[in-house]
Amino acid sequence: MRQSVMPQNQPEDEPEHIPANVPEHVTASHQESGPESGPDARAAGSRATTARAARTALRRWITTAPGTYVWLAILFATTVVMHRMSPDFEEDFLRQRSTNIHELSQNPVRVLVSSALWIDGGRWLPYAVLFTVFHATAEHWLGTLRWLTVAAAAHVLATLVSEGVLAWAVRHGHAPQSSVNTLDIGVSYALAGVVAVLVYRVPRPWRHVYAFAVLVFYGIPLVTGRSFTDLGHFTAVLIGLACYPLTRHPHPRGPRTS
Repeated sequence: MRQSVMPQNQPEDEPEHIPANVPEHVTASHQESGPESGPDARAAGSRATTARAARTALRRWITTAPGTYVWLAILFATTVVMHRMSPDFEEDFLRQRSTNIHELSQNPVRVLVSSALWIDGGRWLPYAVLFTVFHATAEHWLGTLRWLTVAAAAHVLATLVSEGVLAWAVRHGHAPQSSVNTLDIGVSYALAGVVAVLVYRVPRPWRHVYAFAVLVFYGIPLVTGRSFTDLGHFTAVLIGLACYPLTRHPHPRGPRTS
């Protein structure tokens, strides 16, 4: 007789043995954890989020102060060009764009504009910092048109006052005749005016401290050096302070926080 043999059950995979004294929530987190959910991955994600937020804030800061950064870009381009000039050619080239007595008497509008597009000394990076701190802040606060009005008024009026005093000094023998062709370019008068108008942006009681610091910073060179550029800087500060009416109804355009 043929005997029938009952098939034996195949052994099944045994489940992972979990010690009885381990809580269930610990075992669940152990099973679900992977290489992407560790502390290193979370730290990397946090750094990426911070870097992305910083890039967004920087982009908003620049795009909401277009006048400041277009001007700064022009200064960068002219600085690069200036570094490619020979020393003799550079001096003659800049003198023709200088707001000295001779050029102001010949081409006042041209030199008042062109002198604000070149940096005396050819060091662009410090001005990039100063433009970002002062010009961009003022443009965010006042709006482009009012900020540009303050900067242009300080640049033009301080130039005319300082060169007018120098012309008087030359005429009366207090300065050499060669002073009529002095080299006078740069953006420092406009910067001084904007630094001064920001007095009205600082809240009290720090406003008075800031105003005192500005007057001391620009006043000491005027007392000790008494050059026409020192007079121009201090005049630009007074012009910036006189622009208070432009600050009474500002149009803030700065980066918005959510």
